[in-house]
Amino acid sequence: MTAKRATTRRKKDPEGTAAPPAKRAAKKTATKKTATKKTATKQAARPQAKPALRDVVMHALADMKAVDVKALDVRGLTDITDTMVVASGTSDRHVKSIADRVLQRCKEAGFRPYGMEGERDGEWVLLDLQDVVLHVMLPRVRQFYALEKLWEGGSAAA
Repeated sequence: MTAKRATTRRKKDPEGTAAPPAKRAAKKTATKKTATKKTATKQAARPQAKPALRDVVMHALADMKAVDVKALDVRGLTDITDTMVVASGTSDRHVKSIADRVLQRCKEAGFRPYGMEGERDGEWVLLDLQDVVLHVMLPRVRQFYALEKLWEGGSAAA
């Protein structure tokens, strides 16, 4: 008598070879992980909302450890800009590097600066970004000109 061997049919994997059930389950899990990674990549590739210019400026100032940063809302006082930011640096080199970093971060975020003045001397650098005007100064220069009092409508306006 010939004994018939009990054979189990194995499903063929995509490559055409028979794979045991444990390997098939592992491949399904790997396929799901790959699909999840592809979905995550597609979601990450979507363009994100453009950050507000004021936020970009404030984060760049914080990164460069600018001293005594003050943001003034001047919409009711002038049509030139919406926000005036005044910050100090500890030295002329620090003032220059703060202004350079803010300029770099604004360009990376897609904002085009209109102009930069005073970078050569480094005592007072003005950066015009249309909606935000940034003044980075040495503390003695900032104290002398008192821009905060001027734009807040204080007694130094005279």
